[in-house]
Amino acid sequence: MTDLPAPRISDLARAQTPQGPAADYLSGLNPEQREAVETTEGPVLVLAGAGTGKTRVLTTRLAHILATGRAKPWELLVVTFTNKAAREMRERIGHLIGPSSEGLRWLGTFHSVAAQILRRHAELVGLKSSFTILDTDDQERLLKQLLEAANIDTKRFTPKSLAHMIDHWKNRGWTPDKLPPGEDFANGKGPALYAAYQARLATLNACDFGDLLLHNITILSKHADLAEEYRRRFRYILVDEYQDTNVAQYLWLRLLTSSTGNVCCVGDDDQSIYGWRGAEVDNILRFERDFPGAKVIRLERNYRSTKHILGAASALIAANQDRLGKTLWTEDDSGDKVRVRGVWDGEAEARLIADEIETARKQGMNYKDMAVLVRASFQMRAFEERFLMLAIPYVVIGGPRFFERAEIRDAHAYLRLIQSEDDDLAFERIVNVPKRGIGDTSVQKILHIARENGVSAMRAVRHLITTDELQARTRTPLANFVRDLDRWRDLMAMGTPHWQVTETLLDESGYTAMQKADRTSGQTRLDNLKELTQSMQSFETLQAYLEHVSLVMDLERRDENADGSGSVQIMTLHGAKGLEFPLVFLPGWEEGVFPSQRSIDEKGVKGLEEERRLAYVGVTRAKQDARISFAANRMVYGRWTSQLPSRFVDELPIAHVEPQSDTGYYGASTGMKEAKSRWDDAPSFGGSYSSPGWKRAQTYTAAQTPKPAYARRAVIEGEGRLIATADPKAASGWARGDRVFHQKFGYGQVRAVEGNKLVVSFDKAGEKKVIDTFVEKA
Repeated sequence: MTDLPAPRISDLARAQTPQGPAADYLSGLNPEQREAVETTEGPVLVLAGAGTGKTRVLTTRLAHILATGRAKPWELLVVTFTNKAAREMRERIGHLIGPSSEGLRWLGTFHSVAAQILRRHAELVGLKSSFTILDTDDQERLLKQLLEAANIDTKRFTPKSLAHMIDHWKNRGWTPDKLPPGEDFANGKGPALYAAYQARLATLNACDFGDLLLHNITILSKHADLAEEYRRRFRYILVDEYQDTNVAQYLWLRLLTSSTGNVCCVGDDDQSIYGWRGAEVDNILRFERDFPGAKVIRLERNYRSTKHILGAASALIAANQDRLGKTLWTEDDSGDKVRVRGVWDGEAEARLIADEIETARKQGMNYKDMAVLVRASFQMRAFEERFLMLAIPYVVIGGPRFFERAEIRDAHAYLRLIQSEDDDLAFERIVNVPKRGIGDTSVQKILHIARENGVSAMRAVRHLITTDELQARTRTPLANFVRDLDRWRDLMAMGTPHWQVTETLLDESGYTAMQKADRTSGQTRLDNLKELTQSMQSFETLQAYLEHVSLVMDLERRDENADGSGSVQIMTLHGAKGLEFPLVFLPGWEEGVFPSQRSIDEKGVKGLEEERRLAYVGVTRAKQDARISFAANRMVYGRWTSQLPSRFVDELPIAHVEPQSDTGYYGASTGMKEAKSRWDDAPSFGGSYSSPGWKRAQTYTAAQTPKPAYARRAVIEGEGRLIATADPKAASGWARGDRVFHQKFGYGQVRAVEGNKLVVSFDKAGEKKVIDTFVEKA
């Protein structure tokens, strides 16, 4: 059995920060934050509401443990969910206490820490310490091979769906022999495919992300002495975002922690919104049962939002039953109430929000300080089109990432094959890239021979180039390929920096020349490869770099390098967690859209409560101004549907909300001079439900609004005006060639006339479609 590594002499001899009577890092903490920092012994749960200084508490607690000499850096286990959070925490601790923070080798994400443990004990699960971590693309290619070998229709049962199922099983901590009877894939073939996949991974000396934790659980469960040794080593354990842990992460933590150990979990049960990817809110809800006598500290003072935003969010989340309970408050009494607006359809909603963005910009707010947070991606189209038409700069957060580009994957495949010859997936990707005259048939023959003999493809190639089993025209380029790989590997062994080796292999393999020959997008790919080699210089070893890339591609759901400065940011509510903006727009609050009907259908009450937590997260992203909107009609996946306002709208407290109906489409009558709130005496939208928020609104409006003498109608009967039409009869007198002026786009010339719609080529803004009433003669 592999022993745990002993502390390094350099760590033991490292200069420590002098201890003073009063620690400066504790200054500025409020009483609850300070209690969370100084309660170091025994199990502690810190319930940290949105904007209450969670990160500061966690980093200060860690700094306090180190500064007071309670533990050495290598005796601390600190786990986060993102590499970004881990980097920020390490930097903050360094600023707080200086060199004492160095040596925090066990600070990282769940998967990065688990990878460290697994590399030390890989032989206990049949791997070598040089194992490869597969990314999603390689995983799906391997699963496709297994599905085809089992004669399963890959169009009906796709590799992607099998990968998702296996990931779900691993998130639950299930190995192939422990799958429950109800878990299946491809008509009873799920368990066999799962077992075959795990066996194939072992042959390749590889694992996927789920294995990092699953193998850890297997090792620590079967080797109690090793688990106990780690428990003794980790004198203090700190866990960030505990509400987002899945079953496997929970089991892993429990194996490393005794029931009376010094474990501190920081989280917010009201912000548990990732159930769709395996997160279990029950983990944080049962903390006191898992750790009897645990101390629970609530951080409720908010430093981000105004009292109206907090009041609305707190009342909304109070409708959830499964929660530990807390009430956010602030000393900031300024700010407007949360606005709730009803509009006619999604296009009207996009126009309204775009107009308000322009108004806010004219008042001095930067575009980057505004965000549109939607429940589902299909809602983004209307906003993107409207913003493009008005030349409002925007960025959609969550698009394709740098490491997913083909040229980057190719370069990584070369590097992985240099690191480990057992990586058949990397071999298959680049053995003929750039083209070397090694056809697909030859590649498949090599892979078949390798599998039959239980060896890697590279080992099979080394044998085949010395025999006549392959044609000479195939053996020659294969021999050159092997020689090149050996040369690049020797360069690495001689101490040549890995980033320089990468530049060399790209040049000598012909990959750079291939991109130069591509006149369309080759230069862009070369620029990406240059950025790749530059980024590699931040890592000491090739293994460290490749491990970083693998973890980032799996864990970072958002492109951290997306340049959103000067642009309105559009993203999903899930993608907005952890962010904050002065002005937040929350469109699409309608039944079936938000809360999602699919979530309710699949999970019932639990699904509804997670949707409500998502609404809570959305509202609390706003620092100064939150604006909620809902539409009466919406195009959902190609079909127009009539919408009812979300039940979440009626759960908002009237004391903190300013309801508006900009269209007056609820309860309005012809000749109405002002837009009435939908919270007047209109019929209930919920039909079978009547929430406390709705009842309060009805009582309030009944007391404040006198009854009209006429009977209020339930539908619109006002006269409408057609805004845009292509009917030639509606021609407005404009002609092609006319010079016009537009308030936003400036001067231009009419290129085409379609009814009262004009196609205008503006001098600076380019070609736009506008309504004739929005322009005037130049």
